[in-house]
Amino acid sequence: MSRLRVGSLFSGYGGLDLAVEHAFNAQTIWSSEINQPVAELFAHHWPDAPNLGDITAIDWHQVEPVDILIGGFPCQDVSTAGKKAGLKPGTRSGLWSHMAQAIDALQPEWVVIENVRGLLSATAIRPPTQGDNDEQCNPDLATLADATLRDVGPDPWHLADGAARPLRAMGAVLGDLADLRMSARWVGIPAALIGAPHHRFRVFILAHRQIPHAPGLGLAMGRREPGARAGASGHDRALAPDHRLGTERAAWLSEQEQRIGDPVAPDRATLRRWGRYGPAIARWQHITGRQAPAPALLNQTEGPRPAPAFVEWLMGLPEGWVTDPQHSQLTNSQQITALGNGVLPLQAVRAIDSFRGESGQISPDIRSAWKPCNLSNADM
Repeated sequence: MSRLRVGSLFSGYGGLDLAVEHAFNAQTIWSSEINQPVAELFAHHWPDAPNLGDITAIDWHQVEPVDILIGGFPCQDVSTAGKKAGLKPGTRSGLWSHMAQAIDALQPEWVVIENVRGLLSATAIRPPTQGDNDEQCNPDLATLADATLRDVGPDPWHLADGAARPLRAMGAVLGDLADLRMSARWVGIPAALIGAPHHRFRVFILAHRQIPHAPGLGLAMGRREPGARAGASGHDRALAPDHRLGTERAAWLSEQEQRIGDPVAPDRATLRRWGRYGPAIARWQHITGRQAPAPALLNQTEGPRPAPAFVEWLMGLPEGWVTDPQHSQLTNSQQITALGNGVLPLQAVRAIDSFRGESGQISPDIRSAWKPCNLSNADM
């Protein structure tokens, strides 16, 4: 049985790739990463997946089609800890528009997106589309002047309640996916939900093509002009969550999944070393199947700094995935940056699993079980 093909954008060290390969029984066939040292690290783990380079310079009509397109576009401008410039043209987070362009050209069956909590609150500006003008507007008001605009999309985040509220980044992304004829669901979960000893809340979006193998609709970057290129066919099949085939490189995720929720009591040595953090550390050691490394690098001149190996462990990655000097040319600082920008694979797997239908399957074969997301229930 052939595997689904994955195209990876903003690839980093491949955390989202690991999760998607594991959940969909898929294989990443190409990546896009502009940070050269990180791209070399990705190439070590995926030697057969060429790097397409800068997403802004790719001709998507010359790229091998994929069944699943994935990416965690830059979060600097939507993060509450970042620049707060929002999702708009000219920002790093605005590179989402190029991912939308890739979706439009490649017509994948599935799209998986990851980003920070700020996606829910950051503002957004959608670029004007080609041909839009005032003459295309309705001649009369669509809503009566004395009507009260509320409960358009009731949800605890208040993404759509109130005409005066600005467009949010999440709304812009979901709107673009709708324009691209994708049916999308989203969920926000903390890493602690899968047993990690830290919060690290992340938002995941899973979108499914509403019209199987539809022709390109020309809705990205200078869009609204119908395209003539047909989407490639996928490899449809059902996949039960308790019977993953996956890839060998992601096989360890099955072991981590099986240990979630196991009762764990820290021993005396763990409590002596970690104090009040002992129970959380012991739980994650049990789930990851290995001991926690030393948390800090000691330096007499600069003082203690976070140890990359410890951050790698916090992310639930196999030992040496980013830090092995035999294949990683990243400095300690670069390793910390790469890990901080990456995805915790087990967290992404849990998010994808949360979208499964009652049959426990997630596949184009079970479209009847696919339901649009009710935002009032989206925050888990």
